[in-house]
Amino acid sequence: MINTKNLRFSYGKDTDFYFPDITARSGESLLITGGSGKGKTTLLHLLGGLLRPQSGEIIIQDTNITALSEKKLDLFRGRNIGLVLQQSYFVASLNVIENVALSSWLATGNLKTEKAKQLLGQLGVDGHLHKIPSQLSVGQQQRVSIARALINEPKLLLADEPTSSLDDENAFMVADMLEALARQYGSALVLVTHDQRLKDRFPNQITLS
Repeated sequence: MINTKNLRFSYGKDTDFYFPDITARSGESLLITGGSGKGKTTLLHLLGGLLRPQSGEIIIQDTNITALSEKKLDLFRGRNIGLVLQQSYFVASLNVIENVALSSWLATGNLKTEKAKQLLGQLGVDGHLHKIPSQLSVGQQQRVSIARALINEPKLLLADEPTSSLDDENAFMVADMLEALARQYGSALVLVTHDQRLKDRFPNQITLS
């Protein structure tokens, strides 16, 4: 579902990242680890089309996203890539279910409110549908972010440090949910993290050095 080849990204003249080639098929999970400053978040932003590489290819379901125009890339991302970022970027004036359903409307023009309810129920936050995100705990906000990322049944699900701010119980619960939901929706799941608790949880992994 995703393949990369010879990815390179540079922040000016002093910071060059050369990333290993990665592959993850539909329903598979890949954990990317590495110390601070090794480019984990940069790589995830490249895979999600939020950054453009200096060179190399990113193939998602037979589409080389590095060759797309900005407009086509935005459309492709909305329909095919789900993002769970460190900062949730909720619309502060909208409640939980509105935030999740908004992602479906932006990507497809359809407001999938019932699908949003279903996902929030699976993630155990259906009792908070009409709260605004700031009223939720960090763990609850994380689950809403996952629901939002899955609303369009993406081919690729990307998660940036999804467990770093959670205690052990909730960290493993979120990891289990991400993997199970990715399998359910046939998404390739790529997680980037420095959370050592996950290293034994996901056998398929790459360490950036």
